[in-house]
Amino acid sequence: MSNAATASHPLAEAFASGRPALGAWAGLPTAMSCEIMSRAGFDYVCIDMQHGFADYFDALAMLAAIDLGTATPVVRVPWNEQGIIGRVLDAGALGVIIPMVNSREEAEAAVRSCRYAPEGSRSFGPTRVALRDGPGYFAGANQAVKCIPMVETVAALENLDDIVSTPGVDAVYVGPADLSVSLGLPPGNNDGETSFDDSLAAIVAACQNHGVVPGIHSTPTLTPTRVAQGFRLVTVTADNAALSAGVTTHRQSVLDALSGTAPATDKAGGESLY
Repeated sequence: MSNAATASHPLAEAFASGRPALGAWAGLPTAMSCEIMSRAGFDYVCIDMQHGFADYFDALAMLAAIDLGTATPVVRVPWNEQGIIGRVLDAGALGVIIPMVNSREEAEAAVRSCRYAPEGSRSFGPTRVALRDGPGYFAGANQAVKCIPMVETVAALENLDDIVSTPGVDAVYVGPADLSVSLGLPPGNNDGETSFDDSLAAIVAACQNHGVVPGIHSTPTLTPTRVAQGFRLVTVTADNAALSAGVTTHRQSVLDALSGTAPATDKAGGESLY
């Protein structure tokens, strides 16, 4: 289990060691999927409150479920707003991904929301997290909590050095869809498009220059490429995508077996207990 009192959790350890941190994304508002992904060995599980379906009460249960496994609990908040950032930290998040950060001023606001004074202006009231981490939470919180602004627009690229050099920014996270749209490209991963490729390279270089971890939303097949490009915070899969791929694969394996085109085996996994 992660522990802010000692600033010890897989995401912090990956950042310190330099190895890639691999994570999973929780867009469905279910504690069960969070527990499954946390027990699967990922470094972090991120609850998506921006484009996912979780509200605060969903996130509260999902954070508790992540703690049943070994992953660091992370939340992508809906916006760069101190109230919701404080609430998810009080509920147990040890990393916060903040969308649409386009300037140093916005990066500074994100950092302030993640840190207690004198490094920030986070209000003290660790409701659930104090139950998990005990009386030592306050002393370790500023070091343990990872502040991760998103760089996903042309405006952010224009202010890239200002953003990544902001004291207290631990990592930045690329949203490929929004970045592509801002560049005038279709939403998604546009590898091979010069503007997209150059933007990713610039983000990695700026992070390396300032000692900040570069992160990106990825897929299982793209992750080796992203790591080779220098990204060290990489979301590998998402619950809805994994569920869709899994049930599609299982259905097709049954159809293939019934038609005689493939042997009926248990290799697809997903064994039922019922």
